Amino acid sequence: MKLFGVDVPPVAEPAKGDWRFKDDEWSRNFVFDYLKQSYLITARHIQQAVAQVKGLPPVSQRKVAFFTRQFVDALAPSNFLMTNPQVLRETLATGGENLVRGMNNLLRDLERGGGQLRVSMTDETAFQLGRNVATSPGKVIFQNDLMQLIQYLPITSEVYRRPLVIIPPWINKYYILDLREKNSFIRWAVEQGHTVFVMSWVNPDARLAEKGFDDYMVEGPLAAMEAVRRATGEHELNFIGYCLGGTLLGGTLGYLAAKHDERVKSATYFVSLLDFSEPGELGVFIDEDTVTNLERTMNERGYLEGSEMAGTFNLMRANDLVWSFVVNNYLLGKDPFPFDLLYWNADSTRMPARMHSFYLRNMYLENRLGVPGGISLRGVPIDLSTVKLPSYFISTVEDHIAPWKTTYKGARYLGGAVRFVLGGSGHIAGIVNPPAAKKYHYWTNPDLPPSADDWFSVASQQPGSWWEDWQRWIDTLNSGEKVPARIPAHALEDAPGSYAMMRLK
Repeated sequence: MKLFGVDVPPVAEPAKGDWRFKDDEWSRNFVFDYLKQSYLITARHIQQAVAQVKGLPPVSQRKVAFFTRQFVDALAPSNFLMTNPQVLRETLATGGENLVRGMNNLLRDLERGGGQLRVSMTDETAFQLGRNVATSPGKVIFQNDLMQLIQYLPITSEVYRRPLVIIPPWINKYYILDLREKNSFIRWAVEQGHTVFVMSWVNPDARLAEKGFDDYMVEGPLAAMEAVRRATGEHELNFIGYCLGGTLLGGTLGYLAAKHDERVKSATYFVSLLDFSEPGELGVFIDEDTVTNLERTMNERGYLEGSEMAGTFNLMRANDLVWSFVVNNYLLGKDPFPFDLLYWNADSTRMPARMHSFYLRNMYLENRLGVPGGISLRGVPIDLSTVKLPSYFISTVEDHIAPWKTTYKGARYLGGAVRFVLGGSGHIAGIVNPPAAKKYHYWTNPDLPPSADDWFSVASQQPGSWWEDWQRWIDTLNSGEKVPARIPAHALEDAPGSYAMMRLK
């Protein structure tokens, strides 16, 4: 009917936030509106048909659904010159210069990837660690084979007696928590009066192939505890673990509990899995055959290449992290926009072979961390139920890496008081959510019922950032006790340190 000038409501509309069809021509022009709606109807039909296939094991069902979505996303009309109105306009306006520039961009990305396509997501020359990202002033006060420990300079005249130590994931670099001054959790925590220490993990090569998960515990949080004691004179401290860092934190606290070591007085878990029964879309990439093949490759070179893991994460949000840049860089012929978050995202890190094999098998394949004695670290059986200290879990409602209902299961493994909070957005944006931004909201419920659905059914929605809720929680545990601000007495180098500065080619 639109062909004859009759305005009718669309049969199919893109999901809210679907950038692919935001150009006005997708709705105004009959041809492009027809292409858009035909694609959306076909895509939904294909995905529904796949979802209704009977007799497939759950793992196979998830794989079929995931890779069907990849296929459907790849065939979107927005990804092709002749069916994208914005690209057609640009081609006519420039006489095809956009396609020439796009070809140059494509060749450049192939060269950067050593023959494999490595799609540029941002102008990497626009950023420099210590200059316009990772700028919070601090000093590297300790280092070993696996990490440098950074102590940040105080802002307040007095600080909490108990230092705060952050364990970031070593899948990525720590400075996601210190991108810019206005959204830096590290700087904000310093402003609240915490003496903040952060582990900056090394980007390993073949020399560290035999480093295991327990080495990350010994040379990570355990070594940091001793370094913090020497730097501050304090035996008691608080820990934060982010993602894989939170998984390591849980294992470490189980180890300390078995040793009757009570120096850690609170633990905070940022989007962290202690239970891996439902790992979300990451589970698509993890089965016995895949892990065996991955182990073979890792054992040959000593590590998992960072770009391979980054590619896996990008596929989980292919429209945002792959196809948007294909259109921008290669079809429109534009250079990617400077964006600090995507600069960090492209700063890939490797994983030592022995550690990653242990992690994949014992956590993802066998889900043994939550089983009393299911894993041992340095010969000590780990039982999370013996971890009696207060814990704070922040998970996010749209997290595709650590699904919040699975993090909730893990929170219930612990033996102490747990405050579980659910934030808005996803794995990164939901955590890097400063109060001044006034974005999203969060849900709270003082109880921890058996299921996540039970928890959410009576949870209260709160405005603003969960950062302030966490600060109130930890302030109560710290009893408000303050001491004069601490200045790093000995420094190996300035933050962000040489481990963070090493960037893979």
